[in-house]
Amino acid sequence: MNLFPLLPYTVAGIAYGIHFCRRSLQIGRLATTTLAAAALIHTFVIGMQTVQVGHLPFAGTEAVISAFVWLLAVAYLYTEVTTDERAMGVFIVPLLVVLQGVSALGDRVIEPAAPVLDSPWFAVHVLSLLFAYAGFALACVVGITYVLLFRELKSKQLGFFAERLPSLQVLDKMNGRAVGVGWLFLTAGLVVGAVWLFQLQPDSVDPRVRAMSFFDPKISVVLLSWGVYSFELYARRSIGWSGKRAAWLSALGFSIVLLNLVPVGYFLTESHNF
Repeated sequence: MNLFPLLPYTVAGIAYGIHFCRRSLQIGRLATTTLAAAALIHTFVIGMQTVQVGHLPFAGTEAVISAFVWLLAVAYLYTEVTTDERAMGVFIVPLLVVLQGVSALGDRVIEPAAPVLDSPWFAVHVLSLLFAYAGFALACVVGITYVLLFRELKSKQLGFFAERLPSLQVLDKMNGRAVGVGWLFLTAGLVVGAVWLFQLQPDSVDPRVRAMSFFDPKISVVLLSWGVYSFELYARRSIGWSGKRAAWLSALGFSIVLLNLVPVGYFLTESHNF
């Protein structure tokens, strides 16, 4: 079912690319409308999967990636509507297409969750992390656009990016806000996960629960990303690392998030493969 949203996401990505190059208001509105339609279709798919198995489809790497794509699409649409700025779409939507494609390629029938996941702690844990990842994705894209615009301004050859992107000050402010919100959700997700784990491990016989520790790659890598973003917030406020340095830290942090979401989630974890 994850194939259904892929086509409208792809069409939206093409529309955002054309809008970014031509700055056509009509094409921009078409891009927004298409992305909204893709998010709506994706919502319907997730709703159908929830009805099918009786719980939110957050178990399994494919389902988590698909849920992240949906949440990032909704978060970006909210940002676009509130700021009336579509320039970021050309960077965000291709990421949605790639990740949804990865999810669709590994698509499988959603099965009832393992009994150990039948807990409100699980939903809060996963939703918190997905909100955090969406915030970090936005921060990464804003950071990349900051660097592109900075280089163009530094070369004193104003043109392509200067005409299409917000100012450096606006981009830096957006980056800081996105990282701050993402860090709060990531911290909440880790705390909830730790509390839930301490409740499970004494009595659980599930080998996946027993494998949950700081040494499991899924857990150690997410802690590494928390450390990177914690340092970014500290550096921004205490030693003045804003602008380009903050942008590169956002890109580094989200690279770690993607590493954890895809290759670690598929191939390396022994605990998060429900």
